[in-house]
Amino acid sequence: MNIIVTKRVGGLARTIITILAASSQNLRPSSSSSSSSTFVLQVASAFSVTPIDTRSVRQDSYQHNRRSFIIDHNNNCSSRSYCTRTHQISKLQQHRTKSTMSSSTNNQNQGDATFANASATKNIPTFDGDEKAKATDFANYFSAYSQLYHQKQMLTDHNRMAAYHSAIVGNSEVFKDKVVMDVGTGSGILACWAAQAGAKRVYAVEYTDMAKHARNVVRANGLDHIVTVIQGAVEEVILPEEDWERFGLTLQNGKQQTSDGKKDQRVVDIIISEWMGYFLLRESMLDSLVRARDTFLKPTSGLMMPSHATMMIAPIVDEEERKAQQNEYAAGMEDWKEFAETTSNLYGVDMSVLEADFDREQKEYYVLSSRWAELPTSCLLAECAVVKELDMHVCSVEDARGVGLSVGEDEGNGAPFDFDVVGRSLAENDDGGGLIGPISGFAGWFTVDFKSRTDDAGKDVAPQVPNPAYLSTGPEMGYTHWGQQVFHLPSAIPLLADQTTRIQGTLEMMRTKDSARLYNVRFRFSSSRRRTSSQDRDGDVLMKGKPEELVYQIP
Repeated sequence: MNIIVTKRVGGLARTIITILAASSQNLRPSSSSSSSSTFVLQVASAFSVTPIDTRSVRQDSYQHNRRSFIIDHNNNCSSRSYCTRTHQISKLQQHRTKSTMSSSTNNQNQGDATFANASATKNIPTFDGDEKAKATDFANYFSAYSQLYHQKQMLTDHNRMAAYHSAIVGNSEVFKDKVVMDVGTGSGILACWAAQAGAKRVYAVEYTDMAKHARNVVRANGLDHIVTVIQGAVEEVILPEEDWERFGLTLQNGKQQTSDGKKDQRVVDIIISEWMGYFLLRESMLDSLVRARDTFLKPTSGLMMPSHATMMIAPIVDEEERKAQQNEYAAGMEDWKEFAETTSNLYGVDMSVLEADFDREQKEYYVLSSRWAELPTSCLLAECAVVKELDMHVCSVEDARGVGLSVGEDEGNGAPFDFDVVGRSLAENDDGGGLIGPISGFAGWFTVDFKSRTDDAGKDVAPQVPNPAYLSTGPEMGYTHWGQQVFHLPSAIPLLADQTTRIQGTLEMMRTKDSARLYNVRFRFSSSRRRTSSQDRDGDVLMKGKPEELVYQIP
């Protein structure tokens, strides 16, 4: 038996304890809820989880050979970021800890390769992972989505809801009498909208036990004759055989085809999905969406919603938060020094040999981890730069691997950016233009469009989308549950009056070594200053800083 403990910090603190067994018979829900709670409390104690009692334990889900429990904590977490730590043991009395977040700053593999959140081919486990990889993926990723509190967080994101509602219900003539697939249906609301918009058949695919709630929602809204909820990984879904005749499923060319004894399933007219993670790619659901598209969507007449996605970054001023991180890091190191001195004086053991490793851990967490933020537009210091664009009808699994990478590699030339940040003006007749700054770091976010196909193969074949919709997670939109990812600089770059600071460099985004769903981001850049009055960006340079390279983890 293996036990995975996932701690989530941020907003309401929760711990998810997932118990894995070789046989589902060993995990049948007990008739005694108190005995289950007591066992979970023993696990929580072994992992030094915040003190709790049986009233804070509730069963999360029971699926196959996995049984999960939720622990709600009473402590308030003020940090606007969250972290995930995973622990795996074979015996409760002999446990060891590993982090799911692998930093590439020192090229050290912090995880256990035999229990990594990735398949042997570095794909997401639902595609070709073994049972261990799939179990870890369930505990670290899918288990959170089986909770109604998590679904509610997304359902109360009104920018998100309005965009999808407009895209679907606002284009009912596109959905009328169509076959639709909702990949990662969650509560089933997008599938319900598709049915209300006139679809003749909707396949709502959901991996977690949230599928049970989705069925209830579909049934309660009188749409179960149109919407069928399929529980499982979309990579493994086979459309119901009886639907071919009942709903007149046909391929784009009107013929039935088989390959290697398998029926061609490209009968879906529209795929809808809310697949986007932090800074678009985190969570790597794009892999599953691309494979679903290639398996089920009609090649040139089918539509993807959203149809296009764009990632962008911009320099920001965010000094209060940046300094708070630096102070937390400094406080952690001061605490270490006191600990080491106390241990030496009281117990006669010198722990100073570990200080460099502790410093690295603290720096990776406090300084070199991105932070979730809801930034005001006043924080932006320059126009954003696009670092990646995706056409959902033609993008590939390779595109999902990251940003600015060479094909098949974990690094590349990067996506370029070049910002001019204008300092405030001292001229008497000036209207006070320019910025005070300083440059605290970079913020990253994304937008998605719901519009007609633009690719050569489909733009003249697929139906036109008469009422395009748009969703941005940028500062101009206010709150979205995605927010922005902020990458604070270790030291701010000052802005000087009557001078323009240029930040020029590249961004790379790559998957971590231990998890195909988590990413690191590498910034390579240099800064320079010139007189604002100068028309030559490359000449008349007053200052040129040395090249910098910073690698952040997106937790």
